[in-house]
Amino acid sequence: MECEWKPDEQGLQQILQLLKESQSPDTSTQRSVQQRLEQLNQYPDFNNYLIFVLTKLKSEDEPTRSLSGLILKNNVKAHYQNFPNGVSDFIKSECLQNIGDSSPLIRATVGILITTIASKGELQNWPELLPKLCLLLDSEDYNTCEGAFGALQKICEDSAEILDSDMLDRPLNIMIPKFLQFFKHSSPKIRSHAIACVNQFIISRTQALMLHIDPFIENLFALATDEEPEVRKNVCRALVMLLEVRLDRLLPHMHNIIEYMLQRTQDQDENVALEACEFWLTLAEQPVCKEVLCGHLSQLTPVLVNGMKYSEIDIILLKGDIEEDEAIPDNEQDIRPRFHRSRTVAQQHEGDGIEEDDDDDDELDDVDDTISDWNLRKCSAAALDVLANVFRDDLLLHILPLLKELLFHPEWVVKESGILVLGAIAEGCMQGMIPYLPELIPHLVQCLSDKKALVRSITCWTLSRYAHWVVSQPPDTYLKPLMTELLKRILDSNKRVQEAACSAFATLEEEACTELVPYLAFILDTLVFAFSKYQHKNLLILYDAIGTLADSVGHHLNKPEYIQMLMPPLIQKWNQLKDEDKDLFPLLECLSSVATALQSGFLPYCEPVYQRCVNLVQKTLAQAMLHQSQPDQYEAPDKDFMIVALDLLSGLAEGLGGTIEQLVARSNILTLMYQCMQDKMPEVRQSSFALLGDLTKACFQHVKPCIADFMPILGTNLNPELISVCNNATWAIGEISIQMGPEMQPYIAMVLHQLVEIINRPNTPKTLLENTAITIGRLGYVCPQEVAPMLQQFIRPWCTSLRNIRDNEEKDSAFRGICTMISVNPGGVVQDFIFFCDAVASWVNPKDDLRDMFYKILHGFKNQVGEENWRRFSDQFPMPLKERLATFYGV
Repeated sequence: MECEWKPDEQGLQQILQLLKESQSPDTSTQRSVQQRLEQLNQYPDFNNYLIFVLTKLKSEDEPTRSLSGLILKNNVKAHYQNFPNGVSDFIKSECLQNIGDSSPLIRATVGILITTIASKGELQNWPELLPKLCLLLDSEDYNTCEGAFGALQKICEDSAEILDSDMLDRPLNIMIPKFLQFFKHSSPKIRSHAIACVNQFIISRTQALMLHIDPFIENLFALATDEEPEVRKNVCRALVMLLEVRLDRLLPHMHNIIEYMLQRTQDQDENVALEACEFWLTLAEQPVCKEVLCGHLSQLTPVLVNGMKYSEIDIILLKGDIEEDEAIPDNEQDIRPRFHRSRTVAQQHEGDGIEEDDDDDDELDDVDDTISDWNLRKCSAAALDVLANVFRDDLLLHILPLLKELLFHPEWVVKESGILVLGAIAEGCMQGMIPYLPELIPHLVQCLSDKKALVRSITCWTLSRYAHWVVSQPPDTYLKPLMTELLKRILDSNKRVQEAACSAFATLEEEACTELVPYLAFILDTLVFAFSKYQHKNLLILYDAIGTLADSVGHHLNKPEYIQMLMPPLIQKWNQLKDEDKDLFPLLECLSSVATALQSGFLPYCEPVYQRCVNLVQKTLAQAMLHQSQPDQYEAPDKDFMIVALDLLSGLAEGLGGTIEQLVARSNILTLMYQCMQDKMPEVRQSSFALLGDLTKACFQHVKPCIADFMPILGTNLNPELISVCNNATWAIGEISIQMGPEMQPYIAMVLHQLVEIINRPNTPKTLLENTAITIGRLGYVCPQEVAPMLQQFIRPWCTSLRNIRDNEEKDSAFRGICTMISVNPGGVVQDFIFFCDAVASWVNPKDDLRDMFYKILHGFKNQVGEENWRRFSDQFPMPLKERLATFYGV
């Protein structure tokens, strides 16, 4: 630079004064400091003062200098593109000159500043940065080397992708071999930085690293027993990632790696142990897991089980010594955001209820929610869970002897870990556990009244993992005692136990469904009492338990005495909550389930609920439009309000059926839906298509005038990349076609090709396949001339996807459609006739006229091909199919 920039003494003193004041604990002081800092941003050289304090003003104390750098970092984030050239050049050169400052705090601050500038797309405009940092690594001065490495590690973390692109002329080709040289450096901090840098490039299989994979692995092995925990941690992390990406390179050394990881999982340093424990989780996902691990199970099992005990620090963090805390209000920071699961329309299957592919509700995440931090206990439990799924009952050989000791241990911490083990293996070892359950379940039910709250809470979770078995036994044996005790725990005086019991009860509800009907009064009594007792966080879980109850018992809830118990507290909460309160989400979800279950019983409450939902949608859309036109003035709305409101409207339409008609007539819901269907957020579209389908069923007279506007939008959303959006759009098209009848004809071309494409795609999820098949069938039912010519292109996947769903209205209309199309285009089914036979046989009792249609087609085909050919053809049938067709259709 031609002339070195010098600060003005008076200006410098002012800024130092500000920096000092900003460290004051008083909030009003801080606020005025914030404002003054904002104003100073108007002076072009304000940022020069900040870098000057950070790098040149050695007389000042470190916290003040560091703070100056962090304020500069925030300015870079917010305004970097407006910095004059001179200022940004000055900042860059100061950073590079001072990366080796003697203070670790200042080095780290300079490193953060460098990374922030680099991440503003400046790696291209600062070509000397990477070469200079790499050069500084070779410095004799430890501080310089360590500072440069710190900055490089942050850059590798922040900008891994761009470092591996052609934009920068592939610097990694030089950087990675350079990093590998430092694995043997004398300073543990440097060794640790070096591994951490390389680790950033494993998962993306970066070419530059793959070329050096063997030296990298050799170097890792050399550091296996490093005395520095941070180095061991990074070695473990590298091996876990390599397991996913380059298993081929680890396999020859697998025996030694497993032995090593067994040691590290027991490392004195919990961070190292946690990284190592991840290894078992990752290994369980690999096909080779069984063969490489079977010889080590006897060593690994006790190590994982041991890791599942609460550490002293866990118990302190969990306030495990405070037994009664129900009166202490929740700390609002502890309440994790809930994610709303939007409505996805699904078919009922043979067997029971709707089979969801996503029932991970009882995952190990629910264990000790409040330290939602991932820790050794959770990781060990998760590893045991996945390994139980790999080894099944072979794992029990090693677990059972340990369990005997744990479950009856006098120390509560040990006993608690045993109960957790029992829950962790529930899914994988269920078969092998069955003989022990008749004595274990009563023992666990007793543990529900243990004097330690942490034992009571884990027992709730473990029992929920065996709920399926409990429900399969005669109700008085286990279900009744379990339910009685769980309901007591819902009213426990400890908040963690309340939470665990509520979650466990929701799982039990899903498994037991209508088995709960005899106990409904008793259950509702408890849940309603909990309303008056719960603090904020558990209230949200209570809504969920009530919604799940409604889903599980359905119309059995529709009795005046139950409605009298349940609705007043729900409506009271509904009236208390403001439109901007996120607690509306779980309450709206809960009401949506309740409305669907109560049907006509919900009528007295539906008008205010309906109105508010429409308002929430309208408000959110208005806010979104304001934000779009003036982003500086208005912030973006939280669209979850709109999504949850649309879902509750769906619940109302489904529950109330035709009686919703007058509410729809008096509102602008269809106009709002038209906007929601075009929203750029997929979840909004997903929920609006569900509502469209439900309104189509409930009051088509109001939907019909909009069909010409809606159909093209539905057509463009048949994109299977967004499964749930596509699924709900497909379902809505099917419902519309049933209502439209032959008038559907002009719209067939907009949707048919996409639907046929979806049904023929490999790996399409079951729910989407079934809905697609039903909709194709329904389109063919109302417009056979338009759809039948394509019969041959979809008949086979159509038949295979509908053979497992229950007899119902949707299946009925779809099969009528297929029969009608076969009569229009019989040639289209000839090659795949065996699949049609199989699909027909999947009906338990079709309506008489549908059975006649089947009869005609089967006999028509048989007569067409002749007795001899039919015999040869039907000889390929599996026996049950042969018998069913003979019994029901006489072929």
